[in-house]
Amino acid sequence: MEATVCATHGAMGSVLRKLGALLSDEYKLLTSVKGDIMFLKAELESIHAFLKKISEFEDPDELSKCWIKAVRELSYDIEGGIDSFMLSLGAESSRKSRGCKGLLSRCMDLMTNSKTRHRMAKKIKVLKQRAIEVSSRRVRYKVDDVFSRPSRTSIDPRLPAFFTEMTRLIGIDGPRDKLIKLLTEGECSTAQQLKVVSIVGFGGLGKTTLANQVYQKLEGQFEYQAFVSVSQKPDLKKILRNILSQICWQECTSNEAWDEQQLINKIRQFLKHKRYFIVIDDIWGTPVWRTIKCAFPENNSSSRILTTTRIITVAKYCSSQHHDRVYEIKPLSATHSKSLFFKRAFGSEGGCPLQLREVSDEILKKCGGVPLAIITVASLLANKASTKEEWLRIRNSIGSALEKDLDMEEMKKILFLSYNDLPYHLKTCLLYLSIFPEDYEIKRDRLVRRWIAEGFINPAGGQDLEEVGEGYFIELINRSLIEPVEIQYDGRADACRVHDMILDLIISKSIEENFVTFSGDKKLNSLPYDKVRRLSLNYHAQEHIMVPSNMIVSHVRSLTIFGCAEAEHMLSLSKFHSVRVLDLENREVLEHNYLKHISRLSQLKYLRLDVRRITALPEQLGELQNLQTLDLRWTWVKKLPVNIVQLQKLACLLVNCTELPERIGNMQALRELSEVEINQNTSPSSLQELGTLTKLRILGLNLNWHISNTNGGMKAYTDNLVMSLCKLGMLNLRTIQIQSYNFCSLDFLLDSWFPPPRLLQRFEISTEYYFPRIPKWVASLDHLSYLGIYVDPVDEETFRILGDLPSLLFLWISSRTARPKERLIISSNGFRFLKEFYFTCWDSGTGLVFEGGAMPELEKLRVPFNAHDVFPLSGGLDFGIQNLYSLKHLHVEIVCYSAKVREVEALEDAVKNAAGCLSDELTLEMSRWDEEEIVKDGDHKLAEEVDSDN
Repeated sequence: MEATVCATHGAMGSVLRKLGALLSDEYKLLTSVKGDIMFLKAELESIHAFLKKISEFEDPDELSKCWIKAVRELSYDIEGGIDSFMLSLGAESSRKSRGCKGLLSRCMDLMTNSKTRHRMAKKIKVLKQRAIEVSSRRVRYKVDDVFSRPSRTSIDPRLPAFFTEMTRLIGIDGPRDKLIKLLTEGECSTAQQLKVVSIVGFGGLGKTTLANQVYQKLEGQFEYQAFVSVSQKPDLKKILRNILSQICWQECTSNEAWDEQQLINKIRQFLKHKRYFIVIDDIWGTPVWRTIKCAFPENNSSSRILTTTRIITVAKYCSSQHHDRVYEIKPLSATHSKSLFFKRAFGSEGGCPLQLREVSDEILKKCGGVPLAIITVASLLANKASTKEEWLRIRNSIGSALEKDLDMEEMKKILFLSYNDLPYHLKTCLLYLSIFPEDYEIKRDRLVRRWIAEGFINPAGGQDLEEVGEGYFIELINRSLIEPVEIQYDGRADACRVHDMILDLIISKSIEENFVTFSGDKKLNSLPYDKVRRLSLNYHAQEHIMVPSNMIVSHVRSLTIFGCAEAEHMLSLSKFHSVRVLDLENREVLEHNYLKHISRLSQLKYLRLDVRRITALPEQLGELQNLQTLDLRWTWVKKLPVNIVQLQKLACLLVNCTELPERIGNMQALRELSEVEINQNTSPSSLQELGTLTKLRILGLNLNWHISNTNGGMKAYTDNLVMSLCKLGMLNLRTIQIQSYNFCSLDFLLDSWFPPPRLLQRFEISTEYYFPRIPKWVASLDHLSYLGIYVDPVDEETFRILGDLPSLLFLWISSRTARPKERLIISSNGFRFLKEFYFTCWDSGTGLVFEGGAMPELEKLRVPFNAHDVFPLSGGLDFGIQNLYSLKHLHVEIVCYSAKVREVEALEDAVKNAAGCLSDELTLEMSRWDEEEIVKDGDHKLAEEVDSDN
């Protein structure tokens, strides 16, 4: 289903839906207005259908762009008018009351209601006339003729990669040799099957160049070889004929009339029992690969296929099932980047003048190790004056040069291939990332919630909005358009970054489509349209931003502010009547007075405040009836306004140890509530009402109670909390996090959670309290994937219980002591899917031992060793690390308490030796606990003890 709002079509999808709603009986429209709305809806449906058709052109002409812009702006204006009308009627109905005052109020409402409807009637007539004008302009200027115009001839931008001389390539040897190893390993095995290896990475990283170098290096080692490109709009007949002509040139003249099946049969017949190597470059989808692969027989001749793609799922689909070989091409290192840049710009690595070194580093940072970007910018600079002023000018205009400079045209084409391949909804979501500054780490959940508030996500069939939005996020990573950051235990990225070159591309496109207006960064030169739709102010780039006086902000749908600005330099919120998203990242300067007009933001759906000085919110916050997300985690708000419970659409409330509001049960839309504080001011009834939040999926609690148990006071709190947790556990609860900054006993959770919360996926505590054993109900959690728990002591029974949890991927156990003290054995039974294991223990004895077959999927391990207990190490450190076949990262914490210097150093050497026996891919990290407690004296005595042992 199409999103309600998108970059190209504006709010057209939303407008058509809302016009349909207006025609229902609920709004009691005047008869003449109904007729106008029906006409307007029919006209817009026709315009929308044509708009979708014309938008399929990758590069429409200027006339078409002007018409698309007019339609887009019209859709936004229509939606604004409809929203104002609906809100006016909604506000009037919410004021109804009883008695004499109620009668007077209803009489006033009737008069106001009538005026509102007549105002709407006039507005609809004006909008109807504009729609007619847009349609007639399409006819008058023959916009439809775009379909009959011949398309522009374009040269394949990958063509130069086939003819690049080896001597001009930098940093290619390592990746090429690794790929050749992937392709050729296993050739001596008895099962000499067809193997497919895939190269994946975003545009400009050099996938085609790398594949071509591998192809040339392996030339002569196979009976037959072929190299073909697929492209976004593949011509299968042409591709298959190309393969056939390269392996059997005699057939190249007789196959013109053959269809795909005949060509596939001929290629299969020719390659049967032959050893071949085929490169299939630039695959954009799995259907085309499924067809092409049919041409290659899986004979036992050690044949090989190498594919390249920008899409991770396509790469995985193409690679051999039994070998699963996917090579993710990486940007060039800083050294290789500099070498390539200087060679192209000056002819040699040592040719850069001293005065250009610093600006060269800044330009290279912008290029981010992408060979295409480095070569393009260096070629541009080679033809410019070698002055610092000129190079600084180029550095500051790299983004705008994408649009203006002919030397950058080829790079722009390659980057645009990925953008043009996106469906409308993903194009919109990608362009939205241009709001964030360069190198900014964008949190996934924040981004998805903003997409929802903007109307970019419109799921079909009752799908969950956040789950669909996360799917969009994953798809942009999959297409190599955003870089994943902070990969979690379950493989999900917690955040993303946008490569500078991609960011320049989407900024350029956002400005062109009046999707985002930028202010603060001089390099962007974002000239405001008459009506600004989304405004991004970057005070990091420019401290005193003067917003142009002609900028109309009353139509702004999202306002995002980065950096500190004094209140006098800030635009008043009272001007932003249409804003849906308000995201203030102002840190130290703004105070809560800035929010005094917040009640005027009647359309507001997303509010995030990263402002340390804000300690209170205005009472009018409860009037924001459309608010869906309220994020106050980076404020000092400790008590919420009383009427916050009136926010009937609020789904996500994120706070920083803020008191649990009274009458929380009114907020039935809540899905996430984190981190509310439960203290002596919290009423038992509020704890009871927690259990009535039927949609709640994520709950974060901070326990800060100092309640006397006199007259059963403490028991009343714990009983009500447990009762609510039990209710939530039977409903939708997926995550619970409990923390406390002082000692609060959790004994009440040991055995009382019944029935167990069977849908729970994450349970995490961070307190001074330790469970004496694993709570009984934990063993019943079949869906639990993340567990962070404090248990003292830890013994083999602890690991036996937890090892039986079938979905566990992440485990962090904190303890004070481990039993037995000699060795705590992790057996091969259990933990079949565990990916990450962190064990924190001050008194861990001689540590853990992993049996053969233990934790077969473990990738990250963090364990402590007490240097004093482990020493002496006569036979080295053997804790079974060699049995962890999947391990990629090892973090060892050296507990230094009571240990001597040499004991600590000997243990560190032993850890290095143990880790050195594993794969080259393993990364080792070591840290010291209580380093100040190391015994400094007596080292000579220790040396004597070591000598006697030897």
